Amino acid sequence: MCDCTTEVSHSPWQAEKKYRIADFFNRHWERYKSNPTEYIKPEQYKAVNAIRSCQTAVLGVDMYACKKCGTITEKYHCCNNRFCPSCSWMDTVRWAETQTSRMMNIKHRHAVFTLPHALNPLIKLNRKALYTILMQTSADTFKDWQMHKFGVTCGIISVLHTFGETKQMHVHVHMIVSWGGIDEKTGLLKEIGQEFVKFGFLKDKFRNKFEDKLVQLYDQGKLVNEFSDRIDFMQLLKQINNQNWIIHVEPPMASPKEVITYIGRYSKRACLSEYKITNMEGEYIRFKYRDYKNRKENNRPEEKELELHYSDFFPRLLQHVPLPYFHIVRYYGKYHPKSKINKTFLFNPKTQKQDWAELQATETGRNPLYCEVCNCFRIYSFTVFDTRRYDMRVEKFDMSKHEHLIYVKNNRYYNAAA
Repeated sequence: MCDCTTEVSHSPWQAEKKYRIADFFNRHWERYKSNPTEYIKPEQYKAVNAIRSCQTAVLGVDMYACKKCGTITEKYHCCNNRFCPSCSWMDTVRWAETQTSRMMNIKHRHAVFTLPHALNPLIKLNRKALYTILMQTSADTFKDWQMHKFGVTCGIISVLHTFGETKQMHVHVHMIVSWGGIDEKTGLLKEIGQEFVKFGFLKDKFRNKFEDKLVQLYDQGKLVNEFSDRIDFMQLLKQINNQNWIIHVEPPMASPKEVITYIGRYSKRACLSEYKITNMEGEYIRFKYRDYKNRKENNRPEEKELELHYSDFFPRLLQHVPLPYFHIVRYYGKYHPKSKINKTFLFNPKTQKQDWAELQATETGRNPLYCEVCNCFRIYSFTVFDTRRYDMRVEKFDMSKHEHLIYVKNNRYYNAAA
């Protein structure tokens, strides 16, 4: 039996990043949580722990071995937390693949509905209720308008975001809206021919729907608030009525695949992309953001950098951790799970899901499980957990049945020749 150690190749899920949020948490989280600037909620603790353990041996490492030469590829397990920046890319790609197969074969538009910042204090006291109202009323605005004007039931995919470029509170919803839908009379697929949208009408309709729901909550005593009486509450509504309720609608896109490719990054992506982090020095972190108030000659927003101390960065980031069991992606109209669409109306009714290795190959051009020396694919061997906390091996197959396989001794990998 050969006792030479085999080569171990580390194949990351994505391209290497210069900075990782997990590293910043590892350096300063213990000190911050002992004296936090804001109350740390249970879901925030859970998100931080998931980010710190994601793609580490604590969660487990799958070993894939080449049967001929014995080289090993390691795949670290992901935490699958909705707030993790490392897992969000994978979730977004798979989500986009699934949605494309369920969308109607007509044009779609990307729309954004934003709440006034004057509502932020009330939102922080009633996150679940007001997030739900925002998603419902924004979807109903487009559904009612298309039904009234064109006689069609459209399909809508809504994605809730609570953050802006600098990670301050900025509550808005991104929507994929089918530009047409199922005709109410004929039951056939009908596309809207015009691109014009009367924004003033949609803004008023959205504002009225949202405020009606808000008043209803207050009158039922279900709205947590600090108002002295109903008059004080109505003064807030008067204040936000004088502000512009922002609705942005992009031009129609030709196919659902084009829309999904464009808006996919808005679905399950993390609050802060690690690729935007430019520096982690001492107790400070710096990241890039786009300043939409200052634009260049080509109308593109200026790109700036913001530096924050960890005592300011952690609460600003963690306020956007999704609420437990709250669906930040929702479906309305013909895209609701209970609604059925004729398969002939779908863009691509059959979509083959890719596994992690195929997704990696799509992004990097190299399949981490393919052994280029032996021209064959590595096969799953076993899973190793952090031996400081666990003493565990998960065997997948009988090694004695293969000529060249890997065995483990004293945490070293050996090529077992027959």
